[in-house]
Amino acid sequence: MMSLLPFVVGLPLLGFLVLLFFGRRLGRPGAGIVGSASVGLAFLGSLFVYRGLIARPSDQRVYVERLYSWFSAGSLHVDISLYLDPLTMTMVLFVTGVAFLIHIYSIGYMAHDERFHQFFVYLNLFVFSMLVLVVGGSLPLTFLGWEGVGTCSYFLIAFWFERPSAASAGKKAFIVNRIGDAGFLLGSFMVYKYLGSLSYSHILPGAAGTPQEVATWVSLLFFVAAIGKSAQIPLFVWLVDAMEGPTPVSALIHAATMVTAGVFLMARLNPFLAVSHTTSMVIAIVGVATALLGATAATSQSDIKKVLAYSTVSQLGFMFLGIGTGAYVAAIFLMVTHAFYKALLFLGAGSVIHGMNDEQNLKKMGALRRFMPVTSVTFIVGWLSIAGVPPFSGFWSKGDVLDAAYAKSPLLWIFGIAAALLTAYYMGRETYLTFYGPSRWSDPAKSTVHPHESPKVMTYPLIVLALLALLGGALNLPFGSKLEFLANWLAPVFALAPPPHVSSSLELILGIVDSIVALSGVGLAVSLWRSKWDQPSLEPTVLQKAYFVDTIYDMTVAVPGTLLAKEANQVVDPKVIDGAVKVLVASISSTGKLMRRLQNGYVRSYALAVSLGVVALLGYMLTRASS
Repeated sequence: MMSLLPFVVGLPLLGFLVLLFFGRRLGRPGAGIVGSASVGLAFLGSLFVYRGLIARPSDQRVYVERLYSWFSAGSLHVDISLYLDPLTMTMVLFVTGVAFLIHIYSIGYMAHDERFHQFFVYLNLFVFSMLVLVVGGSLPLTFLGWEGVGTCSYFLIAFWFERPSAASAGKKAFIVNRIGDAGFLLGSFMVYKYLGSLSYSHILPGAAGTPQEVATWVSLLFFVAAIGKSAQIPLFVWLVDAMEGPTPVSALIHAATMVTAGVFLMARLNPFLAVSHTTSMVIAIVGVATALLGATAATSQSDIKKVLAYSTVSQLGFMFLGIGTGAYVAAIFLMVTHAFYKALLFLGAGSVIHGMNDEQNLKKMGALRRFMPVTSVTFIVGWLSIAGVPPFSGFWSKGDVLDAAYAKSPLLWIFGIAAALLTAYYMGRETYLTFYGPSRWSDPAKSTVHPHESPKVMTYPLIVLALLALLGGALNLPFGSKLEFLANWLAPVFALAPPPHVSSSLELILGIVDSIVALSGVGLAVSLWRSKWDQPSLEPTVLQKAYFVDTIYDMTVAVPGTLLAKEANQVVDPKVIDGAVKVLVASISSTGKLMRRLQNGYVRSYALAVSLGVVALLGYMLTRASS
């Protein structure tokens, strides 16, 4: 059954090609159905692959399939090969599953868009690129998928390029990610230099014998790549602007693809982290700092999608906190459950925007629960899940990360628990501003908005995701080894790095604290925002602007860079570069004019020159002879 893996990866590519050439003819909803079917079939195929992999003994769950040779350069040989293990399988399952629901939702959300078929062209290519990233059997193939999702993010974030903000956001995402990509390339060069291969089959077993200094540099360089792709400090700014794309794009980027790539990469390279404790601590510190920054910024946003964007930045920080503390299973567990409830929240926000005639300002909403009952109930499920309220999935997955943080350093736990408290609060604020309180759109003289529930093609995916957000914690329950399904499944992948451990009694105490913190955040949001909607004192400018990081980048990088480019265009290029070329041309032209006098076309001149040459030569010879 594992031989079906190439078909699982290839189905979204096939959908992309069909839509690329025939999408316009298929029209709507035909193009959406074809795009959704290709991803849905990939998900079904992945279930069969999973069945084949789990049938193997736990220590033999690695499947490598070489398809053909890609390129060779000296001693370097790179194949197009697929690498399947429990980590890859987990990624394939949730990527295709969540992406399929987003595709279905998009049929309704994009129904009236003029470029309906083109949207699904990009979506299918996005999913294919992500699958290449996670199943690639070598670093170059992973990098191919890495660049593929980056390119598709540019296409999708800037999909409505008629809007200057969308076009700018697409370019910003592309450029910022190129900064991180430098780390990926440099890390790959170091891996090849010290291990002589770029294939996972060779470098993962060989990483354990790598000198600590080398492992530190390799892991730090790849972490730079992860910082860019997974939006950590200081390269998180692109992800906030990614909301400029259609809402299904936001859900796909924030939940199932792209931003999870950095977490996956560090989990895949865990043998290097096991050698380098320095990198692990750096990752943990950056992760918890990002979690706190994103959470505080989310408390003061007025755009319904911008709250969720900063939320994703924060939640990714929690995942890297798990990676940095050695709790790789907890990080992957959080990644999977986050995919459920973050996709739910973004699609729920899209449903609100759809029902509010494209309004995104929370301050212009309110009381929508009466008009959007399915959207409101499922959104609340997403809120309670991400808040970590038991028994929702976020309680179990985030709790595992926080437990590991406490085992590593109580200080990390304190900052993490503060971010968790803020998570419950800012999501409660968004929920109440959207669905409760007084309506702020109902004045007929000032508004033409008529809120309404979204069509079933949009609400059914919300219901499925709500169930997954509610029940997803069952993947890894801490009630005995038999219920720790995900931990047992992933154990062979992370065998070199035993997870941090706390005693059973301490784990219970920490779980109770997690519950109290989550409920406190929920209660705080309810008490502050239940009937009020305009409280400037709770929304300081410094948080609205996310500590002015974007402004600082603009002043220190963008503006000087633009001025430098203008100077180069107006001075350096025309006066220095073009001037040097003109001087060279003029000198050659002058030399040519002088030389042209020797070629005047008169035979007598040539005879005279020859005679003079002969005389000069004879004179030289006579002089030499006399001496």
